[in-house]
This record gives sequence, C-alpha cells and structure tokens, in this order.
Amino acid sequence: MALASPPIAVADLRRLLERMESHGPAEAGVLPFGISEVDGHLPENGLQRGHLHEVVEGGPASSYAALASLFTAGILARLPGPVLWCLRGRDLFAPALARTGLHPDRVIYCETWKDRDVLPAMEEGLRCKGLAGVVGEVTKLSLTASRRLQLCAAETGVTALLIRRWRSLNEKPLTEEPSAAATRWCISPHPSPDAGFDGLQRQHWKVDLLRARGGEPRSWIVEACDATGHLALPAEVALGQDTADFARRAAVG
Repeated sequence: MALASPPIAVADLRRLLERMESHGPAEAGVLPFGISEVDGHLPENGLQRGHLHEVVEGGPASSYAALASLFTAGILARLPGPVLWCLRGRDLFAPALARTGLHPDRVIYCETWKDRDVLPAMEEGLRCKGLAGVVGEVTKLSLTASRRLQLCAAETGVTALLIRRWRSLNEKPLTEEPSAAATRWCISPHPSPDAGFDGLQRQHWKVDLLRARGGEPRSWIVEACDATGHLALPAEVALGQDTADFARRAAVG
C-alpha cells in the first residue's frame, strides 16, 4: 500500500495546489449513491457536486467521528482525482480510508490544529480545479464562513465536505449550528443481524439525512461502504422488508 502524502504547512499549500491545476477542472453534476431509495429522495437524485455538504457522527463514540470519516471517504472514493483533507489532529487512519476505496496516495493531508486555520486551507483547496474534493474537520463554523465555502465550491465545481467534530461536551452544541451546506448527514452505528457461521457481514449504519436544500429529512439503514466507496441496502430491506421494521428487529436481536 502506498504511503499517504506527508503533512504540509498551510504556507506551502498554495504552491502545491498550483502545480495540480494540470489535472483539469472538476466536473459539475450529481454523484449518486447507487441506492434508488436514497437517490430518489434527494432533490437532484444524488449528492450535488460543487456544493458544500456536512457530516456529523452519531452514537456513543461520536466524538471520534470514525463513521463520519468513512462515509465521507466513500463519497470521495467515487470522485476521480486527488483529495485535500484538512485536519485538526492526527487521528485519521489511512488504511481505514483505503478500505472504502480512497487510496492514501490520493490524499493530501493539511494539518492545521485549529478551526480558524482549517477554513482558509479549505478555501485554498476549493479554488484548485484539479481536486476531486476538499474535506475539513471543524467544530465551530459561522454561517458566513460556510457561505464562503459554498461560494468557492460553486465557482470551481470542487465538492466540499465538512466533518463537524467535537471533543468535549462543551463543544458538542457548536456542531449543531446552522450553515449554508446543501445537505447535512448524521452517521451512526446500527446493530447487524447475526450472520451465524456463514461469515462476517458488512457493518450496518444508520444514515440520517438531517437537512437537504429542497428536500425532506429521512433515515435509512445501510451496509457500510465497500472497497469501492459504495453503500448498499441490507438484504432484508432490498427484498422488500420495511426499513423501520428491519431496524426494530435488528435492535432487538
């Protein structure tokens, strides 16, 4: 497995991105999830590229944002080109991203350590048309700052993804503040049915669409991203079982 790109200083980021413009401009349009129940519910039948999207973690270990990161990586795995990932800490596990199809040699890590440094780094990345997408891990985000990110993404067609992280109970309410994001998602662990002796099943997630511009909130139980970044419906749901009933059965065991 190739090693991830070494950490770079924000001061060097602009020069690096200038050399990447040769990759060509990002494509506008929509990135479908490949699940008709999800795509059909979204206003444009998929995730709008060249827009800002938010992802937050749910569940008892939500401060680690592990599933939110994997969900985000699965989206980026299905977009061609390099990715800029702006970090507040060093807890991003590259081999886990690779299992969703986002190979480490596609990722440029920009370690900033503070929210106020993440956002300018994201803006620099969103101005580079050669990137597939830009990810930023932040806690506090003003409405004005989110609008700036949306404008940058719309101008170049580069998709912006914000992982709203919190590391203390005092920080958690800050992740719920409104923003200009086109969609807001919450990814939580969900009990998987017992596979018996037939082998391990893919982990199940509860995916909540909390907000969508031009759409309505909704929830789905899905199988986690595979090695190509795709989600899938559990077999029970794909065969026609009601999603809510399946969720209740899995929770009871």
